[in-house]
Amino acid sequence: MDRVYHLLAFDLGASNGRAILGTFDGKTIKMQELHRFENNYVELNGVFYWDLPYLFNQMKQGLLAYRRLGLGELDCMGIDTWGVDYGLLDRNGHLLGDPRSYRYATDADVAETWKTVDFPTLFRRTGIGSMPFNTVYQLHRRVREEDVALQNADTLLLLPDLLGYFLTGEKAAEYTHATTTMLLNAATGDWDWETIEALGIPKHIFPQVQKSCSLRGALRPELAEELGLNRVPYAAVGCHDTASAVAAIPGSGSFAFCSSGTWSLFGVETDHAVLTEEARKANFSSEGTIQGGCRPLQNIMGLWLIQECRRDWIKKTGKSISWDDIVVEAQKAGPLRSVINPDASEFYAGGDMERKIQDFCRRTGQPVPETVGQTARCIYESLALRYRLALKGLEQIKGQRIDSLNIVGGGIQNKLLNQMVADSIDRKVVTGPVEGAAIGNLLGQAVALGLLKDVDELRQVVRNSEPVEEYEPHHTEGWDKAYQTLLRVM
Repeated sequence: MDRVYHLLAFDLGASNGRAILGTFDGKTIKMQELHRFENNYVELNGVFYWDLPYLFNQMKQGLLAYRRLGLGELDCMGIDTWGVDYGLLDRNGHLLGDPRSYRYATDADVAETWKTVDFPTLFRRTGIGSMPFNTVYQLHRRVREEDVALQNADTLLLLPDLLGYFLTGEKAAEYTHATTTMLLNAATGDWDWETIEALGIPKHIFPQVQKSCSLRGALRPELAEELGLNRVPYAAVGCHDTASAVAAIPGSGSFAFCSSGTWSLFGVETDHAVLTEEARKANFSSEGTIQGGCRPLQNIMGLWLIQECRRDWIKKTGKSISWDDIVVEAQKAGPLRSVINPDASEFYAGGDMERKIQDFCRRTGQPVPETVGQTARCIYESLALRYRLALKGLEQIKGQRIDSLNIVGGGIQNKLLNQMVADSIDRKVVTGPVEGAAIGNLLGQAVALGLLKDVDELRQVVRNSEPVEEYEPHHTEGWDKAYQTLLRVM
């Protein structure tokens, strides 16, 4: 490679977003955070929304931050976000209201959809496990409510594609994000038109599905002029943040992955969707990989639980408490005292999370966490035990033992949790990179530009660039007893 390439990743999570510069020399990539911003859903009249104008403005701030560096032309940009959420455009390309947040979902939405298309049928067609917030359930609710925005919509764009549209003017659906909707047919790779028609969802609103790591237009001329930048090429990377994070896993051999953040996405890579009855009963989802295959995985409630508890603690005391402070308190608390099911439906919505955890323990006949340390330890240990259940399910699907677990994402900064996971699953745990989604996004742009050939070359760059840590298991009978408790309260 005769020069260095400057790439910009917009990595948006359900609690914050970042603009991260990647400097790529062909063998290694160096990352620099240029801009960080909060991201919180907004409740209006009982409905949860994402503030899209705010998010778009923050992305513009990230582009301005690049310009201020004085590095010349930006070679490419890409966006990754959480899955399932979308926006609707009218026939003039204007937004029909801010996108709804998946936190608005309810179990009733699922039940109503299954009256028309049952879960076994949905799974057989899409390979996606059932979560209350799946796009299919969100859209069917709007059909039932005779939602005016849906009735007047010309185009549905998933969140990263929607933000990309406002940057470039180009409309399409990137493959990995489309798989999260429970509306993409696993056999054809196109929209599941049979389900869409049966549920009364307008067929004309769905855009063409585009393979991952493809170039899709460039920065609009008027935006380029406003920001003082070149017309930056836009790459539809692995737009689902988990897809980008998994692409950046430097693993080898028989390994499972976990992308650890607000959610924990736990799975393996396969060439095709896993549509077996065992996978359906275990609620595994075959979401997409950037190489066009699948990631049979489970969506597990992740650090959302401790994030919400921390919010409660700050609100109650008026004092800040850091993540490190919480870990210290957890270390002081007694081990394996109480176990919750992290995926219990009462934990999906925000607010009063500590009380919800206490109520769960009381209802299941366990000691009730009373302190910050006891509550935090209960959450961390319950997540570690839940990972064990997911690992057993993956081994059944693969028909072989999985030797190690690779964890990426912001959650790996909690070394106490990493060790708990190793102890619980009785396998070696490898952590890194911490910015899994961001580095996968950046190197996905390199693939789109033709600078890297495939995911194998991408992962070699990750190995060249990012350190990893290893945690050896210290398994005890206590973990086995606690695992039985988890099974009882599931």
